[in-house]
Amino acid sequence: MPPRKPRLQIVTAAVIERHGLFLLARRARSDHGPGGWEFPGGKVEPGEDPHTCLARELREELGITVRVGSLLSDHIHHYPSLTIRLLAFRTELLSGEPTPIYHQALAWVTLQDLLSYDLLPADRPVVHALLAAHRPS
Repeated sequence: MPPRKPRLQIVTAAVIERHGLFLLARRARSDHGPGGWEFPGGKVEPGEDPHTCLARELREELGITVRVGSLLSDHIHHYPSLTIRLLAFRTELLSGEPTPIYHQALAWVTLQDLLSYDLLPADRPVVHALLAAHRPS
């Protein structure tokens, strides 16, 4: 019997910038990738639009209201038991102050310092897309 292909899960991530700093969230110890840093977001439910998913996840997990903007990064990442398609969107904070309801901690980080955090492997390409977008022409 051939090995089973890992299932594909669509996941969203928010790239929120405020005063030149980007929001990262540290995963809870009980989550996949415990203690790792990520751009906040979550899994798209069946039949759910990714923009709607991201706004819902940020409301539930950080207590904030946002406007989901343009797609910054779209890539596939393979974990041993799961393959994810990570859609990272530029996201505008409209109201509320991010609070770590489900995360261990939050951090506002400069663009240059993003890669110094212990980012989850799936989130690293998002940083590279950000760096490319901010590179002078």
